[in-house]
Amino acid sequence: MEYYRVQIEEIAKKLCQEMHLALYDIDEKMSGKGRIITVYLTKIGGVSLDECARFSRALSEELETFDLIPERYYLEVSSPGIERPLKLKSHYVSAINEKVAVQYSESEEKRSVMGTLLEVNQDTITIDDRGTILEIPFKAIARAKTVYLAIPKGSE
Repeated sequence: MEYYRVQIEEIAKKLCQEMHLALYDIDEKMSGKGRIITVYLTKIGGVSLDECARFSRALSEELETFDLIPERYYLEVSSPGIERPLKLKSHYVSAINEKVAVQYSESEEKRSVMGTLLEVNQDTITIDDRGTILEIPFKAIARAKTVYLAIPKGSE
């Protein structure tokens, strides 16, 4: 996908700008039915099903016009969800003040932490783990995602 990913990304960003949405990520995988390209959209307050459908139609038209993808493919358009993976620095920035789960390495040892993402700097993130402040280098992070914690009824 690499050779046409840049073009898909450029088209998606242009459409997002026109529709007042933000491109979160583009993912690609092979399945039994062929190549699946998933475009994840965000915006403050969330993305509606209607917006996903309109974006999908517009992106499909553009992809057909430019004939970028030589083989058969399926296009999916979605929100990254309430628990979303954090891959790019912009993903981390959009998750400041949210609960996050981070798996990382420290001196050859695998660690994991869940806490509130306080800061995103050039090379590190800062997390508050119940009062303990941790600074984790980006290069040490193996995997990270936002975490949704439901509050049981009656405990508000």
